[in-house]
Amino acid sequence: MSRLDSARARARRDLMLWVAWSALVAVTAAAAVWVLHVLLDMPGQLVPWALGGLLGALVAFVALFSARVRHRAATVFAPTLVVCGLLLMVLAVYLVVVVGLGDGVDGSEHGVLGLSIVAGLVSVVLAGPVRGRLRELARGVAGRGRRPARTVLETFGRRMSRAVPMDELLLQLTETLRSTIGPLGAEVWTGSDGVLERTVSVPEQPRARIALAGPELAAVSSARVSGNAWAEVWLPHVLNGRAGSTMRIAPVTHLGKLLGLLTVARPADGPAFIDDDDRVLTELARQVGLALHNVSLDTALQASLDELKERNAELQASRARIVAAADASRREIERNLHDGAQQHLVALAVKLGLAGRIAADDPASVKLMLAEMKDEVQATVTEVRELAHGIYPPLLRDHGLGEALRNAANRATLPTTVDVQTDRRFGAEAEAAVYFCCLEALQNAGKHAGEAAQARVSIAEQDGGLVFEVSDDGAGFDPVAVGGGHGFVNMADRVGAFGGTLVVDSAPGRGAVVRGTLPVSEASIGKGDDT
Repeated sequence: MSRLDSARARARRDLMLWVAWSALVAVTAAAAVWVLHVLLDMPGQLVPWALGGLLGALVAFVALFSARVRHRAATVFAPTLVVCGLLLMVLAVYLVVVVGLGDGVDGSEHGVLGLSIVAGLVSVVLAGPVRGRLRELARGVAGRGRRPARTVLETFGRRMSRAVPMDELLLQLTETLRSTIGPLGAEVWTGSDGVLERTVSVPEQPRARIALAGPELAAVSSARVSGNAWAEVWLPHVLNGRAGSTMRIAPVTHLGKLLGLLTVARPADGPAFIDDDDRVLTELARQVGLALHNVSLDTALQASLDELKERNAELQASRARIVAAADASRREIERNLHDGAQQHLVALAVKLGLAGRIAADDPASVKLMLAEMKDEVQATVTEVRELAHGIYPPLLRDHGLGEALRNAANRATLPTTVDVQTDRRFGAEAEAAVYFCCLEALQNAGKHAGEAAQARVSIAEQDGGLVFEVSDDGAGFDPVAVGGGHGFVNMADRVGAFGGTLVVDSAPGRGAVVRGTLPVSEASIGKGDDT
């Protein structure tokens, strides 16, 4: 019912505009005839010529019965008001200058010519301001309070140079589009990879999504500004709720990639879209595409900066842990030497001194003491060898990962199999990182997997990197509940020092898998520690 009332009000307004138009034409014609008669004494009979202006009333009469003519009222009235207003202004100037001031000069031909020149100059000076005011008046009277379509480009261009958030910028753009081009409504759709969402709409519309793929995506990405018929084929969802309206749809692209849509709507019985509207929408879509592309670049850059900050924080923490671990390792070595090998050596020195004192008096006791010292020396050698294995195993240096890991498996708590699928040597640092990560994982499995569990260690090359995996079939655990345990942190630090990754996969009742990947450069392949 409200739409019907709106249509009737529009029809009445258009009819009144035609009546006003005919009256304006009649008044202007009558004024022009009278001024010509005053200035040039022609035409001789004023009334017939003046009544000629009433012929415009015939157009208003036709508008009563022709909706096509009636709908053109606003289009015709605005330029007519400007032309008639300028003509009346010129006639008024000539009356004031030539007739009003003519009494003060002689009536010679030169005097009249001079006054005419003055009147012409005054008319030229006044023409610009008067035309501007008449245009504003015409837009107001004809119901065209909307600004020219070109102003949306100027407004959007100015706002793009300011620090305006994209959401606010798109909202302002939509409001401007509605006030200039699409009085029934304007929308901005944004997205990527063929998935577009209605981001902003004036008047507000519910959220909606369009998914394009294949030929549809290609057609929309390469399309120009189009109307309802094109949208019915390629974008029917955009027409939902737009019955009885004429639409223009401008794809927003950048470098051939679809980033969104601009849509505007007018009443179907209102003024048609013109080429200038399409040009404005095309240029505006280009600017919006550039703005959306810049926003995506800013977002990607910010994400990269955040990732760099996070990695920097992790690197600093890792360095601090490495320094702390190195200090702790030195202390542990010092403690092991002090409590182990050093104590054995001190005891041996005491026994040697005692043996030297009683050698002459009790040779039999010296033989027993020497046998005990031999066993203690052997135990000390074994302990030092174990300590050396913990610092850097000689097998790793001399024979590589395979032999070193098999030796470590023989000493592991759980039955362990080793599968090394490469015979090549890698850099000493990379091999040490893999070896100690596997050793740490085996120690964790020995502590937590259970007595009946078995472990497996595998080493392989994959995609230019060195991959290791330590798995067991034991009790398993919840990685989230365990969190960053000390052993896992050590392994992650070792792998992270080479730019690698560490993944822990486990669950209660199904064992655990520790998998790490180290990128290995070609220069380091085949170069073990030759020292």
